[in-house]
Amino acid sequence: MSDTNLPVQSNSPMKDRSAVQRRRAPTYVLITLLSFAFSVTATRIFLNLTGFPKIGSGNLHIAHVLWGGLFLFIASLIPLILVNHWALEISSCLAGIGVGLFIDEVGKFITSTNDYFFPSAAPIIYAFFLLTVLVFIQVNHQRKPTPRETMYAILEDFAEVLDRDLSQNEYEQLSARLNKIIADSKDEQLVVLAQSLSDYLEKQKSQVVPHQHSPLEKIQIAWDKFESGWLTRQHMRLVILIGLVLWAAWAITSQTIMYLATHNSQQLAALIQQFTQNRLIRNASGMNWFEAQILLEGSMGILALAAVIIFLFKKEKQATTIATIDLLLTLIIVNLVTFYFDQFSTIAFAVYQFALLMLIFRYRRRFLSQHIVKRHTTTKKTG
Repeated sequence: MSDTNLPVQSNSPMKDRSAVQRRRAPTYVLITLLSFAFSVTATRIFLNLTGFPKIGSGNLHIAHVLWGGLFLFIASLIPLILVNHWALEISSCLAGIGVGLFIDEVGKFITSTNDYFFPSAAPIIYAFFLLTVLVFIQVNHQRKPTPRETMYAILEDFAEVLDRDLSQNEYEQLSARLNKIIADSKDEQLVVLAQSLSDYLEKQKSQVVPHQHSPLEKIQIAWDKFESGWLTRQHMRLVILIGLVLWAAWAITSQTIMYLATHNSQQLAALIQQFTQNRLIRNASGMNWFEAQILLEGSMGILALAAVIIFLFKKEKQATTIATIDLLLTLIIVNLVTFYFDQFSTIAFAVYQFALLMLIFRYRRRFLSQHIVKRHTTTKKTG
């Protein structure tokens, strides 16, 4: 009987094509995020200040969505052609600018009349930005890498060796990762590769150059210096309290005024006329959404005020938890409705709320995290 039809046995290992995150992925997504926010904001400000100029003549109009598409196309080509780290940084910046210019014209693509000023455009753009923030949070999440993922990161960083741009800090990090693979990995071939790279890296030790800080690193260093020198626990606590008080006062006062206006016949008629002229409401349900926005934002103001009161009673963990919930609900849910009625003027408030939220996160990490509390308790017992 012939063996020609029998399957060929292979001892080769199974292919592993599972996704591996780039080591610098959080930096690239952050650059995209910041470029995106800048692009939309700068475009809206520029168009409002210049009276929405038209590029072209007659029936020809070159909309900025085309420039956005051009930036996106260039951003997609750069990493396909170039492998350098700086190429990915440029690509992420152009991608953010491009998507900002593109999505700024979303109103034209969701209406049959190509309405750039369609009221729903602002909340759609904001929702898209929030989704990008969620992507950044996901890629920035720290988790223990597998030996395969660690080797990917090592090979990615070996570009610094080839570029003769390896600093002492980068050299030590590469050596530590290689030694970890050699010590922990059960894959013999991976260990052999790691050992070979470690030997090569050792020979390049004399080529180590002084570390040149990137712009983001310089910002981080400046912030760390400012934080350690000025943002003590008392100062940060005071800033957070003032920030929450201002937010609570604005939310409660402004929404109370709006609520009273809806219960005054003359003011309500003027309000409805204004909303109708700006095409913000088309029927009775539109006013229901406006009343919901008043209720939601006013409730968030009351919740922020509750956090302030609890803060004053020295219950910082509970206070920061309530403040965090308040600001997250405001940024994720309330602002979607607020962007519809207040349009892009809400950007300033969203930036303020986000900055305050980041400050609270930092306060919790520095002064209220579990290991800080344990260390503080241990010190007191020892004393």
